[in-house]
Amino acid sequence: MSTTTDDTAVLRGVLDPWKAAVDAHDPLRVAALFTEDAIFQGLHPYSVGRKGIAEYYDSQPPGMTAEFEILETRRLADDLVLGYLDTEFAFTDRPPLGVKLAVLVRRTADGWSIAHYQVSRLD
Repeated sequence: MSTTTDDTAVLRGVLDPWKAAVDAHDPLRVAALFTEDAIFQGLHPYSVGRKGIAEYYDSQPPGMTAEFEILETRRLADDLVLGYLDTEFAFTDRPPLGVKLAVLVRRTADGWSIAHYQVSRLD
């Protein structure tokens, strides 16, 4: 495994608040964790920017929660960390959904933010 403690801490610094905002069904708080020009690919057509991200999470059912495990990290540059995760979204009315999640987080003047988000279903 090629995961460093520093890179894991960078990812957790963004993904722990992402999880908390998803669990709270707070789409604006989720979107605020992304860069203004973030490329976002959930399980619907992709969007670019915070508006599309907020709309995506607003469309998710109340009670949906997220759990994740960081599997791999790569430091691509001083200000870029790539993460590959096992992620499970749980629902109140149906079985959980397991996906792979790849994120690219970028350091900006305001701190670390998600610049790219890509979900993949492997089934």
